[in-house]
This record gives sequence, C-alpha cells and structure tokens, in this order.
Amino acid sequence: MHVLNVVTSDEWTTLQEYEYDLFIRPDTCNPRFRVWFNFTVENVKQDQRVIFNIVNFSKTKSLYRDGMSPLVKSTSRQKWARIPAKHVYYYRCPDHRKNYVMSFSFCFDREDDVYQFAYCYPYSYTRLQNYLDNLEKKGMDFFHRELLCLTVQQRRLDLITITHPDNLDPDENNRIVFITARVHPGETPASYCCQGFIDFLISNHPIAKILREHIVFKIVPMLNPDGVYLGNYRCSLMGFDLNRHWSEPSPWAHPTLYATKNLLMELDRSDKHTTDFYIDLHAHSTLMNGFMYGNTYEDVERVERHSVFPRLLCTNAEDFSLANTNYNRDAVKAGTGRRTLGSCLDENSHCYTLEVSFFSYQTNSASQALPYTEEGYMKLGRNLARTFLDYYKPSGPTLTLPMKEEAIGSLGLNQQLSHIQNTDRFEDRSIRRSYQRDFSINSSNAFSESSSSIRLQMRENRRY
Repeated sequence: MHVLNVVTSDEWTTLQEYEYDLFIRPDTCNPRFRVWFNFTVENVKQDQRVIFNIVNFSKTKSLYRDGMSPLVKSTSRQKWARIPAKHVYYYRCPDHRKNYVMSFSFCFDREDDVYQFAYCYPYSYTRLQNYLDNLEKKGMDFFHRELLCLTVQQRRLDLITITHPDNLDPDENNRIVFITARVHPGETPASYCCQGFIDFLISNHPIAKILREHIVFKIVPMLNPDGVYLGNYRCSLMGFDLNRHWSEPSPWAHPTLYATKNLLMELDRSDKHTTDFYIDLHAHSTLMNGFMYGNTYEDVERVERHSVFPRLLCTNAEDFSLANTNYNRDAVKAGTGRRTLGSCLDENSHCYTLEVSFFSYQTNSASQALPYTEEGYMKLGRNLARTFLDYYKPSGPTLTLPMKEEAIGSLGLNQQLSHIQNTDRFEDRSIRRSYQRDFSINSSNAFSESSSSIRLQMRENRRY
C-alpha cells in the first residue's frame, strides 16, 4: 500500500489504497471557517487513479451543487484547469455525521510532475508585493505607492494612488474613488478583479487617461495580509472576521481596518476632497455572476442615485447581474465596510460591496454558465474602471465616448435625470491649470493534453 505523507497541519485518513479523506485546516484562532484548500501531490505513478474526499467543509451551501469543480495544474502545465464536473460529487455522507463531502477522482498522467489542486485560483501576498514592486519600478508619475500601516505580523498594508500628478496638489479640489479588496483572505477572485482595475487605470487607454485627469483613485489591494499569508478563508491572524469590525476597529487587533477607516474619515472631513465611492471587492461562494450589495436609505432620491452605478456597470460587463444586486440593511451585515462607511461618510458618497462568483457567470447569449478564469476576473475589474466614465460623463474636447443609449434607456425617469445631472460633475480643468459513486473515471482530461497518468506525498496546504 502506498503511503500518503501530509506535510501540513491538515489531517488526512487513508480509507483504502488510492482513496483519501482530507480535512481542511480551520482559520487560525477560529475553527468555524473551513473552506479553502490548496495542496500539492508528488511521487505519483502514471495512469494511477485516486479519489480525494474533502470531508469537513464549514458551509453546506456550495457552488459544487451547481457544477463547480476544483482546479488543477502541474509543473509541466502551469495553466490552471478545472477538473470535469462529472468527476466531482457533492453529497451528504453518513460516515461523516451526514455532513457535506466533496469528492473528486483524478488520474495522474506524468510521473515526474508535481500536481497542485486548489479551491480557486490562488493569489498570494507575495504575488501582490511582486506586482506592486514591478509597477513602482516603472516610475509612472501617476502611480504612487505608500505604506499605510503594518499588520500584526509586520506585513505591509499598501495604499495605491492613481491620478494625474496635478491632482496631488493639496490645494486642488478632488473627487475620490476608494477601492479595497481581500478583507476575506480566501476570496482570491477579488485580487484578480483589483489587479484588472489597476492595470486598466495605469494603461494608455483613452478612457484611463480621462479618468486619471479628473479622479483620484485610492486602492488598498489587500486588507488582510496576515490572513492571506496564513491561508485562512475568512479571518485574520487573531481569528477576527474583519468585515464585521469596521464600526470600531482596534489599532492592535484590527490595525489594517483602523488605518484604512482613519484615512477615509480624514478624507471625508477635508474641504478639498469628496469621496464619491467606496467599493469593497469580494467573492461569493453560492451565487453566480458579478453583482453588488448596496445600502437602503429613507431618502428616495438618494436611493435612486445609489442605484445608478450598478446599472451602468451592467451595461459594461456582461457577467454582471442586476438580478442578484441587492440593497439592504440586514442586521447580519452590521459592521461591514459597506454598512459602516455608508452611514459615516458624506450622504453623497456611494458605498458598495462588489461580489464575483467563485465559479461562473451566466449571460443572455450563452446557453449555459461560463466558468470564470483569472483573465475573466481581471476583465470585470477593467469594466468596473470603465464604468466611472459613464457615471461622471465629463464634457470637453477630450471626451468622444458618450454614454450608451441603451444604458440610459435601462434607467427610470428619475434615474435618467439624476444621471444627466452628473454630466457636470467634472469641472473644466483648463480653468485651474496653466495648460458513493463510480469513481473509475479517467479525469486527466482536466488538462488540454491527452492522458498517459502511488507512493503519494501531499505537501503543505498552500497559502494563497
């Protein structure tokens, strides 16, 4: 019998040769959250089939019910691929107190390869640092990186500012769009979306140039660096769900929230800045498409204004769903960034949560759901950035891209009027500037190449 070595804190059990029960390590200091997995397997035998059972998910509802499947790549094939859904099973298991179990079968096709399996596309703290380092080295005068604070484990909380250099003049009156991501460390799609957002804003695209000219974009791309580094799904190092502590963040327990909220409140108090938007990027484990959560207000006109941006985003992003977009003040969401900042910032500020599915999106033109890829998540980020042009609709000789007619047609009368009023939100800058199932299936076709795949060794449950 081949032995499975697990060099990790996760537990494992060998049921029979080539079938294994795998136990997800809980978040640090909080056993309630067990969702993320990311492990490697090596020393495989060609054409050997195995069954992996993930037996201790903390969530019963899952996109595995809707066809989601784990991702796999190997040393010779570095592009992530989804295991075919027909080889993945999600069911209540009597051997595990009737908890839900996700089982998948796989056939190894190359003995020299190391195989990696993951819940979703990983995006690590190290990857973010390398990405920001590379951007910083380019010396772009409209890109600025600064250290907002250090985490409990002394990791960087980065603040990115993207705008025309003239907007950095302290005497300038500026409109601010504030973006955050990865407060929940396991929600890796949020980082891809955020990177797509940044990539578009620093590009030479005409829309990006116009946006930099008129708006100050401030971005905190990773609100929970310690949780990401540790491989947690939802919590920080100390076991806190940070997205329930925005109301009164502690400088020692929630330093990243404390620093970010202080900056937002400082900007809000300034006579020289107007924070028009706060958008927090997340990923959703049970719904498809991209969608938004917004706030509800007693003021009907404010409610109508608040619904404009999601409608505009829907016209730019085919994967964005208005049907899933929801406006609420649920008690269970108290303490979130959207709810807290929606009540703290100026009444003209718009605070949203942008969610994107861990799995797929449905469009009107497609007969079935389309799985997200890394590029698909980044595309949503680019479309998010483009939508600000439609929202502000600056006038002047540099603007040649009017708002789409279908976008206006999709709005109610009051919303159309509200949008038309927005056309003057940019002032003329020239004025102030001098210029139990059948597992015997070969699942190796998760890779694009044909199949030719145990002392098994499963290495650490990798971080993001």
